[in-house]
Amino acid sequence: MAEILYGDGRAGIDAALVRRLVATQFPRWSALPVTPVEVDGWDNRTYRLGDEMTARLPTAAGYVPAVDKEHRWLPVLAPSLPVAVPTPLAKGVPGEGYPFSWSIRGWLDGETASLDRIDDLPGFAVSVAGFLLALQRVDATGGPPAGAHSFHRGASPAHYDDETRRSLAALDGRVDTTRASAVWDAALEATWSGPPVWFHGDIASGNLLVRDGKLAAVIDFGTSGVGDPACDLVIAWTMFSGESREAFRDAAGQDPAIWARARGWALWKALISLVQDIDGDGRRAADHRRVIDEVLADHNRAG
Repeated sequence: MAEILYGDGRAGIDAALVRRLVATQFPRWSALPVTPVEVDGWDNRTYRLGDEMTARLPTAAGYVPAVDKEHRWLPVLAPSLPVAVPTPLAKGVPGEGYPFSWSIRGWLDGETASLDRIDDLPGFAVSVAGFLLALQRVDATGGPPAGAHSFHRGASPAHYDDETRRSLAALDGRVDTTRASAVWDAALEATWSGPPVWFHGDIASGNLLVRDGKLAAVIDFGTSGVGDPACDLVIAWTMFSGESREAFRDAAGQDPAIWARARGWALWKALISLVQDIDGDGRRAADHRRVIDEVLADHNRAG
């Protein structure tokens, strides 16, 4: 999920703990240096293990199911995808005072995607869409159905109806809640009726790696599963705009109902985030407002 720049020790996890876990469970790697990665995630703490591996530790119980899921399914998905994804190498167990299972993966070269690292944003958008379409084509038989493990990505956005309406009430008078309610209602009405397909669940700039300005890898499949892929289209408003958004939309295809649900997913996240930041972090609040405004405008054009 969201990328974090916190220092070592967040969620009670630090490099010393990782070194102890590796030494006791994987002694063949015990001599390798352990260092925090520069840009971390919220759901997991990630450490560089030597030059070619990472150790990845969930920060809370709700993120633990992703360990087994990714260990089982990433090797199945990888051969069909156009760019690299994490390679599971080993799975750790609770120990040294750490209560959860954890994993060791291969290191992926690249930098977190950001606008200043991408020269051709429409071309990049097409590459992201191509990745999503390739993911959707992978055989979904036996894959994990959307549910709690995916934080209900891939299911109906109706799971977050109460939360969304509470956010709308809290923001009344501060955003256009009448238009936002119309977008949300349209998302709920556009029910999913297709066969389940693979979705990533958190296609965002922090989970996309670039090299030489091009998409090189996609990471963090913790919210992945099989179901409705609408949630994977949210990047249309969170990262893309103008020409790049149209390039993404054209390349991704999809029917109007999927785009309606995608607008609902984007709106839900922007609303709950704005409630948290509106009286605090002005920069983040402005980003959430921008997403809300663009989703509302997009809904008007689609309608």
